[in-house]
Amino acid sequence: MSSGGRLVVVSNRLPITTEIIDGRTQLKHSGGGLVSALRPILNESGGSWIGWPGRDYDARDSAVLNNWSSSQNFSLVPVALSVTELDRFYRGYSNEIIWPLFHGLPSLCSFEPSFWEAYCNANAKFAAAVQQVSGPDDFIWVHDYHLMMLAHVLRSRGHKDCLAYFHHIPFPAPDTFEKLPWRSQVLRALVRFNIIGFQTPRDRNNFVACLRRCLPDVHVSRTGDKLVVRAGHESATVGTYPISVDYKEFAAEAASDSVAEECEAIRAVLGDMRIVLSVDRLDYTKGIPERLAAFEELLRRNPNLRRHISLVQIVVPSREEILEYAQLKLRIEMLVNRINDKYGVADWTPVRYLYRAVSRSELIAFYLLADVALVTPLKDGMNLVAKEFCASRIDNQGVLILSEFAGAADELRRGAILVNPYDIEDVSSSLVHALNLDLLEQRSRMRALRAYIRANDVFRWSRSFAAEALPFYAPASLCAS
Repeated sequence: MSSGGRLVVVSNRLPITTEIIDGRTQLKHSGGGLVSALRPILNESGGSWIGWPGRDYDARDSAVLNNWSSSQNFSLVPVALSVTELDRFYRGYSNEIIWPLFHGLPSLCSFEPSFWEAYCNANAKFAAAVQQVSGPDDFIWVHDYHLMMLAHVLRSRGHKDCLAYFHHIPFPAPDTFEKLPWRSQVLRALVRFNIIGFQTPRDRNNFVACLRRCLPDVHVSRTGDKLVVRAGHESATVGTYPISVDYKEFAAEAASDSVAEECEAIRAVLGDMRIVLSVDRLDYTKGIPERLAAFEELLRRNPNLRRHISLVQIVVPSREEILEYAQLKLRIEMLVNRINDKYGVADWTPVRYLYRAVSRSELIAFYLLADVALVTPLKDGMNLVAKEFCASRIDNQGVLILSEFAGAADELRRGAILVNPYDIEDVSSSLVHALNLDLLEQRSRMRALRAYIRANDVFRWSRSFAAEALPFYAPASLCAS
C-alpha cells in the first residue's frame, strides 16, 4: 500500500457556485449537508474536488477557481454540463426519478427514457474528469445518487484502483426500488465500487435486499460487521457509516463575537419570545407543511402559549424550477399566512418565515437561541441540522425534537424526543413536553447528545470509511487517529 496519494472527492456539485455579476465571475459557498461534511475533511487532508460549478462553465472561469484553490488545501475541478444535460441528468433523472423514488414517493417519478441516457452520459463526463486529475495512488471517493454509474464507466475504461461510494440519501426497500426501469443496470454499476457506504443499517439492508430481488447471480457473505456482495465477477464491501459534522468548529464559532452580535440582532426582533426553530432546504421530504400544521395545533390547544412563542421556519431555496417544488413553496406560504392571520396580533407573529439562505454565524445564533429545534423530515438519509444544533449548544440547553424517520434518529434517540412527523397531535404534544422540560433535564439530554457527536464527528466518519479502503489504499492523512 502506498501512502503518497491524494483524496479525490467526486460529487454532483462543487463546494462553491460560480455566478456572473456585472460581467465578472463571482464565487459563493454552496450549502447542504454534503458540503458541510466534506469540506473540513479536504481542508485537513488535501486533494481535489470534482463537480459541477453551478452554471454553464466558461473556460474564463478557470482563473477565478484557481485563485480560490490557491487559498485552500485542495483544488477544484469543474465538470461542464450543457443546459440540456443539466435538465435531463440533474433535474430529470436525479431529481424527478431517483430522489422521489428513494424517498418512498414513486408517484412523483417521471420515468422518461431520455433522462436515463442523459444520466449515463453525465456520469461519463465525471469519469473523464476523474481520469484527467487522478493518479494511481489516489483514493477516489464518489458521493451520492447522481453518480451511481461512475464506477461502471471507469472500470469499462480500464480503471483498476480502489473506488469508494457513499450514499447520502435513503435506499428504498425492494418493493419500491424495483419500480425503477433501470434497476439491474444501477445495481450492477454500484457493485463495481470496491466500497459502498450507507447512513444506517436499514439503508444497507434495503440495498442488499434489492440485490437479492433484482440480480439472480448475487451472493452475500458477512465479514465482521461488514457485508461482502458479489455479482458476476464484481464484488464490494458494504458498510454503515453515519455522517456527522465538525463538532469543534461549530462549538468554537458558537462562542465567537460574530455569533454574539447575531444573537443580539435576533433578540432585538423577537424580544423574549420562546423560539421553536426549524431549518430546511425547500423539499417535499422535509415535512414542512405537516410541521406547520402541528404548530397550529399547538396554538389551538394551548392558548396560554400564544404571544409567548414563535416558530422560526427557515427555508433555503432549492430546485424552484421543478413544478413540485414551486407548488410546495406556495403551499408553505399559504399555511404560514393562515396561521399568522388566525392567531397573530399587532405585537406577535406566531410564525417567522425566512425564505432565504442564512450565513453560518446567523444560523448558529438561531441554534443558540432556540428553546426547541424541531427537525421532522418525513424521510431523510441523516439530517445534519440535528447534529449542528447540538454541537452549537455550548450552554448545554435546548431540546431536540427529531423525526424517527431521519437517519440521525438511530444515533440521537437517547437525548432527543422522537416523533412521527405524520402524527400532528404527537408532534404538538411533544412540543409542549419539550417546552416544559426543566433545565436539569435539558442539560442531561444535551450533554449526552453533544458527547456523542463530539466522539463521532465528521473526521471519525471519514477515517472509518477510509479504513475500509486500507486493503486497497487510503491517504495516510485520512486514516490517522
